[in-house]
Amino acid sequence: MVRRHSTTKGFKRTATLLGDRMRKAGEARGFAVSRVLTHWAEIAGQDLAAICRPVEVSYARSGFGATLSVLTTGAQAPMLEMQKEALRARVNAAYGYNAISRVRITQTASTGFAEGQATFLAKSPETIPAKPDPAIQRQAQEAATDISDGDLRQALERLGQNVLSETRHRKG
Repeated sequence: MVRRHSTTKGFKRTATLLGDRMRKAGEARGFAVSRVLTHWAEIAGQDLAAICRPVEVSYARSGFGATLSVLTTGAQAPMLEMQKEALRARVNAAYGYNAISRVRITQTASTGFAEGQATFLAKSPETIPAKPDPAIQRQAQEAATDISDGDLRQALERLGQNVLSETRHRKG
């Protein structure tokens, strides 16, 4: 008789151990398909996932269509409001049918009480501006030296750096 030796040496995949718990936790919060939680960035898109996250799916008493509640900061809420229908369509595509009939936006502060804090995805490195060229910084500082108000001078220096670096990018 040939005995098979286990290659896992008693270990199990995390997905195997946590799969049932994730599904039950998701269903308790209204997510019948936990993929909406685990793959939010893919479903909503990087831009929307950076400013919001799903909180709950609630069903009406009549049972026709569900409401997806998403959490965002107060500053991002107007932007998200304009993209609500696109978000609803993307989530319904993940469900495979028209499960979500409404999207409700819940606002929170980015800092404060532990329950009300919002943490969203970090921006990708492509969207973070690069350090300005030292020559451009000097040129912008020289242009704003005559300004006596410190805050205004700093603002004009930043504006000058942006304009000069944009001009250099167009030429180069």
